[in-house]
Amino acid sequence: MSGPLANIRVLDLSRVLAGPWATQMLADFGAEVIKIEKPGEGDDTRGWGPPFVTNGDGTRGDAAYFQSANRGKHSVAIDMARADGQQLIRQLAATADVVIENFKVGGLKKYGLDHDSLKQVNPRLIYCSITGFGQDGPYARRAGYDFMIQGMGGIMSITGQPDGAPGAEPMKVGVAFADIFTGLHAVIGITAALFHRERTGQGQYLDLALLDSQVAVLANQALNYLVSGRAPTRLGNAHPNIVPYQTFATGDGYIIVAVGNDRQFREYCALIGVPELADDARFASNRARVENRAALIPLLQPPMARKTTAAWVAALEAAAIPCGPINTLDQVFADPQVKARGLKVELTREDGTVVPGVANPIRFSETPVVYDKAPPQLGADTDRVLGQVLGLSPDQIKALRRDGTVG
Repeated sequence: MSGPLANIRVLDLSRVLAGPWATQMLADFGAEVIKIEKPGEGDDTRGWGPPFVTNGDGTRGDAAYFQSANRGKHSVAIDMARADGQQLIRQLAATADVVIENFKVGGLKKYGLDHDSLKQVNPRLIYCSITGFGQDGPYARRAGYDFMIQGMGGIMSITGQPDGAPGAEPMKVGVAFADIFTGLHAVIGITAALFHRERTGQGQYLDLALLDSQVAVLANQALNYLVSGRAPTRLGNAHPNIVPYQTFATGDGYIIVAVGNDRQFREYCALIGVPELADDARFASNRARVENRAALIPLLQPPMARKTTAAWVAALEAAAIPCGPINTLDQVFADPQVKARGLKVELTREDGTVVPGVANPIRFSETPVVYDKAPPQLGADTDRVLGQVLGLSPDQIKALRRDGTVG
């Protein structure tokens, strides 16, 4: 193995997205990730399609959703509900550096796979729990799903068209925003805990919550409220603190214009044919433009509609005014910059199935990410892991398979 986390073993007891997103990134960084799945069923997202990958033999494979978060892992099918299965997982945990799980609070205690149980067999273990609301507080035992967390955590209240505009309603983000950020926060916490362990020899417990992560990434909008005492509202594609910083209709579509300072605003006004606006006291500074947003934007919309998106992008880029088109996903992956950065990758399974993927955005100069293992088929690595990691013989594994403990 290569990568900054080479020789780190991660036991992945998570499923769906937040936990698998974290463990995929750890796998990208070189960690050995052993994903425990229920025999015959596996991660729920294997069935969350269409679309589905087509296997090398022409049969239907797993859903694209599963493929998005499980690159680089080893799938081991063990029935956690069986005593023998619990013992196998405990033995794997004894060899692991990290355990990550996203069961309900207390859900693994009955299996003897909770933190208190596993730290007895491995005191150096970094154990990360991901739940909707965390391990304490009045909501701790509630189930938490990304969509509801986006609503409860405030992001939907500031996303969508403003009241009174066509289509006005609170709007979720187009991907599982809370899940993804929680997965990223889990990676940050795990790597920090590994560094602490390197210095002290101590393992520790990490309590990650979707709601906590969602609130944490409200960023400037959270501080806008905490400083002013006024809750921000939906502004569509406009920015709460910068004007003009939004979409404009063009002759054939839309463009994003991101004027970040007063110099850019003056050049922008001259370029679109309304230079007098830069000298108007209502718009001369960003603060004034924010305060007079309702007066300014209608004056900018007519000139922006006179040219195509491509023409405006060329003109604004030439003047060093930040701008860009709104690409569909086919346009994203056809974009020359995206191609140059190699953001689309392809991985080939042992059976010849080719699975597309999106590259890790972190680039290491000395320990680059190696894309050498496609998302695994259910139980593809059961025999190898049980044999090589736990030292079980082929006959022992066959016996476990016969009684349904492994798949």
